[in-house]
Amino acid sequence: KGAKTMVVGVANAGGVLPDHWISEIVAALDAGLDVATGLHKRLGSIPEIAAAAARHGRKLHDVRFSDISFATGKGTKRPGRRLLTVGTDCSVGKKYTALAMEREMRRLGLNAEFRATGQTGVLISGRGIAIDAVVADFIAGAAEWISPDNEPDHWDVIEGQGSLFHPSFSGVTLGLLHGAQPDAFIVCHEPTRRTMRGVQHRLPSIAQVIERTVLEGQLTNPAITCIGIAINTEHLSEPEALACLAETGKAHNLPCVDPIRTGVTPLVEELRHRFGV
Repeated sequence: KGAKTMVVGVANAGGVLPDHWISEIVAALDAGLDVATGLHKRLGSIPEIAAAAARHGRKLHDVRFSDISFATGKGTKRPGRRLLTVGTDCSVGKKYTALAMEREMRRLGLNAEFRATGQTGVLISGRGIAIDAVVADFIAGAAEWISPDNEPDHWDVIEGQGSLFHPSFSGVTLGLLHGAQPDAFIVCHEPTRRTMRGVQHRLPSIAQVIERTVLEGQLTNPAITCIGIAINTEHLSEPEALACLAETGKAHNLPCVDPIRTGVTPLVEELRHRFGV
């Protein structure tokens, strides 16, 4: 039988590992478990954890890091189609929306594949790159590597990261946008927030995100277009949520869904309509 693994399944700001977690990780190693984490702090850099792993012959998996050497991004148009999820903020549902889109696209007979760009997405799919751990000069190149040349009818459904408007993480978002070279994008939003995660900056509007994504995305794909909106209505009642989706969709003349409450079929149908697939 394969070894059992403890997964440190959190994604905090800065990817830090608090000191009070160390004893728990050591206890897991002492119990015969391997340990996997998606944090920026490498497990092996912590003496107590490294010693426990060596003592028991256990493996430490730092999912956020890769031993792949990426080229710089080239921005050359490549065959295949790409869909990117973008957001008004961090942690608004970009990963879930991308996973839901892949599942629904496949159900409807489309050739689609989820491409993970964050540590949790890598853990879910078993492949991909945590793009925020890539050296800045190579972010766009890593995004090109994640979604390489493909068949004309193949869709890479690329997990978005951060927000173009977030003062902490916009650099990662922009590099991913340029390297992903998306034909289509979906804006993800959480309507009850007023400030962005971890900072005091106000949340941008959906319209601002659409405008900025098109403006910046045209550098590597002049035909980039928004095909819909995905709203995380977790903090709204059912009537409030349905009203929010209807009003937002009408305001932007785009299909608007909550991938959990309503599913993403309207977004896939819009994609098929726009691209004739």
